[in-house]
Amino acid sequence: MTMPLPFDLNLRHLRSLSAVVEHGTLSAAAARVGLSQPALTQGLSKLERQLDRVLFDRRPDGLAPTEAGLVMASRAAAAFTYLGSSSRARTAGRGFSRPEQLMTATQLEAFLHVANAGSFVGAAAESSLSQPALHRAVRDLEQVTGVPLVERRGRGVALTAHGQRMARGVRLAEREIAAGIAELSADPAGTGRIAIGAMPLSRALILPRALAAFTRAAPGVAVDVIEGSWRELIDPLRDGLLDMTIGALRDTPPPGVVQRALFSDRLAVVARAGHPLAGITAPTRDDLAGFPWIVGSRETPLAAHWHRLFAGGTLPTAPIACGSVMVIRGLLQDSDLLTLLSPDQVALEIDAGLLTTIGPPLAGSLRTIGLTTRADWRPTTAQRRLVALIEAASSEVAIRENE
Repeated sequence: MTMPLPFDLNLRHLRSLSAVVEHGTLSAAAARVGLSQPALTQGLSKLERQLDRVLFDRRPDGLAPTEAGLVMASRAAAAFTYLGSSSRARTAGRGFSRPEQLMTATQLEAFLHVANAGSFVGAAAESSLSQPALHRAVRDLEQVTGVPLVERRGRGVALTAHGQRMARGVRLAEREIAAGIAELSADPAGTGRIAIGAMPLSRALILPRALAAFTRAAPGVAVDVIEGSWRELIDPLRDGLLDMTIGALRDTPPPGVVQRALFSDRLAVVARAGHPLAGITAPTRDDLAGFPWIVGSRETPLAAHWHRLFAGGTLPTAPIACGSVMVIRGLLQDSDLLTLLSPDQVALEIDAGLLTTIGPPLAGSLRTIGLTTRADWRPTTAQRRLVALIEAASSEVAIRENE
């Protein structure tokens, strides 16, 4: 059976799950969520058909949640917490006090399409909804929340501050519902979708090794790897577009995220084979300053290491700031440029005699590579499996380097 998408499920029926778990009877739960008892009975039956799972055992004295029911109720409750915290208007007297209880899946899906596309025309092209239907759904959502969510900008639209907060809440709610659906599938470790943000200057061996093992064990899980700098990836992580990022950790992470160290990485100066400094066992700082450099983007740990390398002296010229390892490899091979990299990132080129390290690994260049996730992230079975494989691959590399 094909599992449903998050917004294929009725939000009111999902909201009723916690009430049924708490009260144990249809009558009390129906009164709690504002449905008639027959409507709630039909709603629960529809959810069970869509999910192909029994959520509640029917007993003479009421309903008892199954394990699947508890999982889905917990995920749904978290989804409504996100919707509630992101949608309640700051302006007194506007909107409803509990807008998340009045939203529909159609409204949320339409709003996300518009938020992602940046226009109603683009949203209509990417969805099965017409422009009038999209306009109506977004307008209805604004009525529920009591605040404007989008504003016209030329031929497109932009999210207001309220709209940006709402979009984050909707995405996080969608991820929670999707996680619940994945956990209820026939093979919870082998279904679903995982989105990983990979910083381009993070360890090149870890993620490929872990993903190769993961896809062999769970070929049914779709994995998206999005490359970018820390600055480019942190907001998508907090918005729920990414489940985790891997790369150099920050000394002070922003609110709402947690960091998990995997291993320590030491940088080295890298250049083309045959570089004038290649034959020097221990080049001095003046030797290194005599050549132009490729540096990392500003305000990155890599750029900070480069500045510390030349602290107290004159900085060498750095005509290129780049975070793409692919571009850096090509530049090094065709010039006398120098850069700071982990030797593992260019291991193939070093083994092939195209690039080389200049001198020993740099003292004081230790950086911590690790995973960053949302503080309230509750991984699915498949996501926990991938994290375990990433940790195992990190341990293998650390052991090899210490031998």
